[in-house]
Amino acid sequence: MGIPHAILVPYPAQGHVIPMMELMQRLVKQGVKVTFVNTDFTHKMVTNAMSEDDKLNDLASLVSIPDGLEEGENRFDLGKLSDAIYRVMPEKLEELIEQLNGNDDGEKVTCIVADTCMGWAFGVAKKMEIKGVAFWPAAGVVLASLICIPKFIEDGIIDNKGTLMKKQMVQLSPTMPPITSADFTWLSIGDIKTQQSLFDLILKANEFMELADRIFCNSAYELEPTTFTSFPNIIPIGPLLASNRVAKQIGHFWKEDSTCLTWLDQQPKGSVIYVAFGSFTLFDQKQFNELALGLEMTNRPFLWVVRENMKNEGIINKTNSRGKIVGWAPQQKVLSHPSVGCFVSHCGWNSVLEGVSNGLPFLCWPYFADQYINKLFICNVWKNGLEFDKDESGIISREEIKNKIEKLLEDNEWKVRGALDLKEKSVVGVGKGGHSDRNFSSFIDWIEDRG
Repeated sequence: MGIPHAILVPYPAQGHVIPMMELMQRLVKQGVKVTFVNTDFTHKMVTNAMSEDDKLNDLASLVSIPDGLEEGENRFDLGKLSDAIYRVMPEKLEELIEQLNGNDDGEKVTCIVADTCMGWAFGVAKKMEIKGVAFWPAAGVVLASLICIPKFIEDGIIDNKGTLMKKQMVQLSPTMPPITSADFTWLSIGDIKTQQSLFDLILKANEFMELADRIFCNSAYELEPTTFTSFPNIIPIGPLLASNRVAKQIGHFWKEDSTCLTWLDQQPKGSVIYVAFGSFTLFDQKQFNELALGLEMTNRPFLWVVRENMKNEGIINKTNSRGKIVGWAPQQKVLSHPSVGCFVSHCGWNSVLEGVSNGLPFLCWPYFADQYINKLFICNVWKNGLEFDKDESGIISREEIKNKIEKLLEDNEWKVRGALDLKEKSVVGVGKGGHSDRNFSSFIDWIEDRG
């Protein structure tokens, strides 16, 4: 009998690939063979961004299958991408598994771990009589809110197309912190058509999740105790961060600029404002300029991750006196650097976990999807950060940016009371004997049991 062999299938977006890659690293460390299946398009980005020293364990291999779209088609059109994926990928995954099972090494595929947004893979697992595991890369509370959609429809909060009918605070269970219905994940992405496509995708994902044998989540019991108590079928195994293994993170779509680490070495302890908005966020030019000028007005050093498509050279040259601007940063290393004092973030879940694990306070600037609920946790539940307020024209002004940064950095309470307490909790979960550690160990035992 060969060693267990898991196939991992992430959703093709940066925030989904990185934690799944980290799950791969954990699995191979426990002696599980892993075949990591990206789409052709994502695979090319990931492998191009990997450097020479990003060596994979011999048990890990990266492969790819088509996503159903042609070379130049728009992969930001979520409806179009989802339709193409459903049409093409299940059959391609089956073919891949048959090919892997036909190899002479005797290590047949025993388990498929797929992103909940790629739930069609659980249908493939059932058909091929192998174990199927759903992996949710974000906060448990967000997955719980998606599971509660039928109740929201029944209560008239949304209609059956996902349109918001009542703006109100909702509690997913009596013990859980309230969230606002306007922050439901699908309501802040694109136009009405895109929102409905995403809602349909979620409904499909919920149906497919019924086929999964287990549901794992990249969070920790210690961070969301009421979520995991109220929804015991969602099992936390996070935070899945390379820094917890003292290793380098892989799975990025762009090459990292490590020159910023040398620059950070030259800054005073706790002085630097780190500003990064993930892979999707786009600003209009006015808002971009206000942010640049607000950072300049703080008279503090700042490190700002600016994608090429966001740059305004005139403004950037003006702010360059005390700031450093990079195209993509080795974020886990940056956030663990002693010079960094706070994190201005879009509140994507990977960034939240990375900031929390390093004891940093947040300034929240959510943009779409789950980021609004994450912000709610940071500001209202964990109390390790502040949010920016927009003016009447919907802009966060340079004065607001300067004032909130100063409030956060000058009041040491934020760091001591919220951020460091939370860091301790996140470390405990993945430490030996913590909730996440025990859940992961039982996952490994279950994969190894061929019954």
